[in-house]
Amino acid sequence: MAEITHVVKRTGAVVPYNRDRITNAIYRAAVAVGGRDRSTAEKLSAQVENILMQTYPEDQMPTVEEIQDIVEKTLIEDGHAQTAKAYILYRQERAIRRRRRVQGESQRDPENIPYRKLWEILNWAVDHSVHNIYRLNERIARGEFADIVHESDIAYEKDVARAAELVKHRRDQVRIAIIAGPSSSGKTTTTAKLADHLKEAGLNLVALNVDNYFFDLEVHPRDEYGDYDFETPQALDLPLINEHLQRLIAGEEVCVPYYNFKTGKREDRGETMQIGPNDVILIDSLHGLYAEMTQAIPDEQKFKLYIETLLQMRGPNNTYIRFTDLRLMRRMVRDARERAYDPRQTLEHWHYVRSSELRHIIPYVNTTDYIVNGATPYELPIMRARLYPHFAQWVKEYQDDANRVDAYLRAERVLNLLQAIIPVEDDSDIPPTSHIREFIGGSAYSLH
Repeated sequence: MAEITHVVKRTGAVVPYNRDRITNAIYRAAVAVGGRDRSTAEKLSAQVENILMQTYPEDQMPTVEEIQDIVEKTLIEDGHAQTAKAYILYRQERAIRRRRRVQGESQRDPENIPYRKLWEILNWAVDHSVHNIYRLNERIARGEFADIVHESDIAYEKDVARAAELVKHRRDQVRIAIIAGPSSSGKTTTTAKLADHLKEAGLNLVALNVDNYFFDLEVHPRDEYGDYDFETPQALDLPLINEHLQRLIAGEEVCVPYYNFKTGKREDRGETMQIGPNDVILIDSLHGLYAEMTQAIPDEQKFKLYIETLLQMRGPNNTYIRFTDLRLMRRMVRDARERAYDPRQTLEHWHYVRSSELRHIIPYVNTTDYIVNGATPYELPIMRARLYPHFAQWVKEYQDDANRVDAYLRAERVLNLLQAIIPVEDDSDIPPTSHIREFIGGSAYSLH
C-alpha cells in the first residue's frame, strides 16, 4: 500500500496530508448530533486512511473532495447514519458558500437583518457624513473626532433605551432576557446598560452564566493545531441549561456548575441560584438565539435582543465594510489586552468563529424582539492606529501559505480598509461609558 503524503486542495494547492484533519471533521460532525467519543472518530479516520492507501498509488495524490467522499461512505457503512448526515449537511453548506463567492454573489453579513433597520442606520450615517471612509476622513481632518464619538454614542444609547422599553411593556410575562449576537458585537456593555434601564423600573437582571455549562475540554472538537472549538453550541450542556431554567422559573433553587477554564473541567462548587418575582434571568451568550438552548421555555416568557456591528459605511472600491471585520479587530485588541493573546492567534482562529455564526447565530436573527446596532464609525481610526502594522505583516507571511488561505484573505481585506483611514492614536475623547471601551479598555462597567 502506498503512503499518503500530500493532498490537493480545491484551489489546486498541494499541502501535506494530515490524518488529524479527518479525525477532527468526523468528531465535529459527531458532536453536532450529541456524540462525545473521540476514540471512535480516530478509528474511523484510520479506516479512511487505509482506504486511501489502497486506492491511490504513490504517484497520485487524492483531492479533498475525494477524501470527503470516502469519509461519507465510511460513516454510512459503519452504521453512523446521524453523524454522516451532519457531515454531509455541513459539507453542502460550505459548497454553497464557495459557489456564491465564485459567482460573485453578495457576501455582506448578516443577510437576515431587516432592511428597515439597515436603512435607519444608513440614513443616520448620511445625516452625520460618515457613510463612507472618505467623509469620515474629512471629518477627522477637520478635528471633529470627538463630535463623531458623541453623535455615535447617543445613537447607540437610544437604541438600547428602545429595547428596555419593550421589556418593560411585557414585564408581567418576561422571565428570561436573552442578549445574543456574534463575537465582539458589544453584548457585555449592552447588557449592563439594559440592566440599568430595567432597574429604574424595578426589574432586576439576574445572570445565568452559560459558560459554566461547557463540557470538559477533553471532549471539545479541536483541529490539527490543537485549537479547541468553543464556538459551537454543542460545546454546552444544553439539556442541563434547559432543566435549570425551568426550575428557576418555577421558583426552585438550583446548584449552578462552575467551569474552570484553567483546567478545562466543569466543577461542582455548591453555588446555588434562585430568583424572585421581580427578577428576570439574563442569558448573555453567543448562542442565545439557538433554539435548543431555551427550547423548554415558552416563547412568551422570553425577550430576545440581538446586537451586531451594523456599520453602514462604504470602504475602498465603494464596497460596504463587513461587519465581521469590525468584530475581528475588536476581538484582537481585547484578547491581546485581557488574555495576552497574540493578535495572530485571533486571526487564525476566526474561521471557527465565523463558521459558527453562519450556522448557529445568523439564521435566528429574525426570531428576535429587537436588534441593536453595536457599530461606531469612530472605532475604525482607533483600530487603524493599533492594528495596521500587524495586518501588513500577516499579508506578507500568509500570501503563499496554502494552509492559511482564510487568514490571508481576511488580513488582505482588512489591510486595504485600514490603510485608507486616517489613524487616531489618542482615545481620550471616548468616554468610559462607551461600549467600545469593552474592547480597548477603560470601561466604566464591570465586564467580568
